Amino acid sequence: MTIRAVVRGVGHYLPERVVPNSEFEATIDTSDEWIRSRSGIERRHFVAEGQTTSDIATRAAEAALAQAGMVADDIDAIILATSTADLTFPSAATMVQARLGMTKGYAFDVQAVCAGFVFALANANALILSGQARRVLVIGAETFSRLMDWTDRGTCVLFGDGAGALILEGQEGTGETSDRGILATDLNSDGRLRDILYVDGGTSTGTTGYLRMQGKEVFRHAVEKLAETAHTALDKIGLSGADVDWIVPHQANIRIIEGTAKRMQVPMDRVVVTVQDHGNTSAASIPLALSVGVARGQIKPGDLVVTEAIGGGLAWGSVVLRW
Repeated sequence: MTIRAVVRGVGHYLPERVVPNSEFEATIDTSDEWIRSRSGIERRHFVAEGQTTSDIATRAAEAALAQAGMVADDIDAIILATSTADLTFPSAATMVQARLGMTKGYAFDVQAVCAGFVFALANANALILSGQARRVLVIGAETFSRLMDWTDRGTCVLFGDGAGALILEGQEGTGETSDRGILATDLNSDGRLRDILYVDGGTSTGTTGYLRMQGKEVFRHAVEKLAETAHTALDKIGLSGADVDWIVPHQANIRIIEGTAKRMQVPMDRVVVTVQDHGNTSAASIPLALSVGVARGQIKPGDLVVTEAIGGGLAWGSVVLRW
């Protein structure tokens, strides 16, 4: 008998405030054309004053539960991928657990920046395969607008806030790649590359800090490493880019998305793209795109989906699953 972690429901939430590129023109030296041509981003969402990561994570979780036809106590564990938790502790995941009314199980955060959701999916899969949980609620949620240096035009226009969630359930499979559920994962990190993408503050330094990025270096590593990790995960199960129905990539930059798809020899009409509407929502970007892809009618049961992401650390990885 083979156990697979199968997607039972997906959902997302976006803050009400929509920020078009033109809004930045009054405060920094930029333009709508400059931002679009370099990133593909047209607009993004920002949280309201007082609205936190756990707030928007809860909304996304509620949407996923509703689609799955479940209630909170049907869930055994919550894993929340975020770099922008409400407090140093407790975890934002336990706050979501309380707000959902979940009275059993356990909850914890995973921090791998933009790769966080991929790391959280891999951990949820491991919990299910090891028998430590049957149903896991996996969330990616970020309020990156709180980490922006609004004088740095190279970074502040790229990021947005949002949350996405999906529910994984352990089900019996045949052991073949035709099974629904997670089929392969690949996780990586290299701490030597810290300085090309980081926040210059934290609890032990006594400051919150701002996001800092060497854009050209991040781009170079992203295209190479994202294609490589996707191929590695597919190779584990004897599949290739030709077998993929949908790539659902981290939505950082349209050029990175296009470059990765080209290296994987997957046409762009088989790539779910939402970066134009959301910007880079870090750990939230993949679950947001999955939820939007399902809502659009792109992703359907039985489709082979590859997700891949890279973030500060550097940390990067991929998950191959059959929807």
